[in-house]
Amino acid sequence: MARKARARMEGVRAVSPDQIERAIGRTINSAEIIATGVVNLVKNTLVTALSGARDVGGEIGDAAVKAVRGSIKAVDEIGGDLGNVAKHAVKGTMHAAEEIGGDLGSVVRSATKGAVKAANEVGGDVVAVARKSVEGTIEAAREIGADVASLATNAAEGAIEAADRIGSAAGRAVRRTLAGTISGTRVVIQEALQSSPTAPRRAARRPTRPGAAARRRGRKSTSTTP
Repeated sequence: MARKARARMEGVRAVSPDQIERAIGRTINSAEIIATGVVNLVKNTLVTALSGARDVGGEIGDAAVKAVRGSIKAVDEIGGDLGNVAKHAVKGTMHAAEEIGGDLGSVVRSATKGAVKAANEVGGDVVAVARKSVEGTIEAAREIGADVASLATNAAEGAIEAADRIGSAAGRAVRRTLAGTISGTRVVIQEALQSSPTAPRRAARRPTRPGAAARRRGRKSTSTTP
């Protein structure tokens, strides 16, 4: 029994985030898992793949993104509800992070960002996926006894960051749907609202004092007088 366990651990050390995405995709496509089955699928896949990793905290973020993306893309192919799949996939990543270790805030931010990006890639409703991802975060946080409000904020910021990269319209729509109360939790997204990676930065201009332009013209005229 011990030899089998060690063999499994040796095998999971070679598992990459891309392999995680493909494994989840194959499982969903072959078994046609409904949305509620995705929680355990994602959790178990991540736990199995990362239990032997030397740096779980450093790898779980990428692995969470791939797990969520794999779930959304696979369910899109079989005609499932992308919002519910995103919700349960995010819950699965949080339960996995709680079990094997890892910063929950960082994990959930990566997961929701991946969910919105994947939804856009398959032509899905990014707004619905963003909201469902935050709902999944809130449910999982309550289940594991974590800081619900803080993690909901992390989730919202990840979703908004991904939406901003899609376009300004998507960013505004996701902000609107996440602002306020979701599943009984107040989502605070001030920081996310103020920062947009796609928004151009304008150079700050110092106010011109009265008479400054006239003085500049006077200096220029004096300097050119022979």
